[in-house]
Amino acid sequence: MELIPAIDLLDGAVVRLHQGDYAKVTKYPLDPIAHARALRGRVRRLHLVDLEGARTGKPAQHEFIARICDAFGDGVQVGGGIRSAETVDSLLGRGVSRVVLGTAAVRDPALVRSIVEKHPGRVILAVDAKDGKVAIEGWTQASDVTALDVSRRFDGLELDSLLYTDVSRDGTRVGPAVDATATLSRDSGRRVIASGGVGALEHLAALEATREIFAVVVGRALLDGAFDLDAALATCSG
Repeated sequence: MELIPAIDLLDGAVVRLHQGDYAKVTKYPLDPIAHARALRGRVRRLHLVDLEGARTGKPAQHEFIARICDAFGDGVQVGGGIRSAETVDSLLGRGVSRVVLGTAAVRDPALVRSIVEKHPGRVILAVDAKDGKVAIEGWTQASDVTALDVSRRFDGLELDSLLYTDVSRDGTRVGPAVDATATLSRDSGRRVIASGGVGALEHLAALEATREIFAVVVGRALLDGAFDLDAALATCSG
């Protein structure tokens, strides 16, 4: 199982939200560009979330993201406020390796299909669960579809993977939704990236033990020092 460190960006700063709540923000005294450079060569992917873009639905930090891509190199995946083909083209043209689409997959599946067809293997489909349904618009609204429902809309297309987040666990460090993530992998037939709730090495070990989860995104636990990167990588390697 691959470990993917996460950086959430808001107004140029590294932050974490508690359960996706913009009123509950923790800001970290961390230079995101220097942090990306320090991770270069140690992990294959870096997960960036443009929280300003996610909240407004418009590109907000693309030039800043481009600088982070320069620092990290190939392997940066970006989500947040990506609702158009033009935005996807802009990010990929600035050095982003993969884009993460969530709200657009619910609001406009035809648009997402066209993007995946144009950029096969470079789209990650975010399926963020809130009370069993997919949350959209930066997790501020609930839809009426499940994670598997959304995934099946794109059967036959070359997605990179699904990114599954239990919003109720995100930023809490209470533990990931291991069973739900593994079930989505089995039922969808897709590679699935787990996200949300990781707070201890035991949580990583539980995900790894399923042998069904492709990767895990870890943000707050690494930023807060719950464990260090070397220990996390060793645990994820099985």
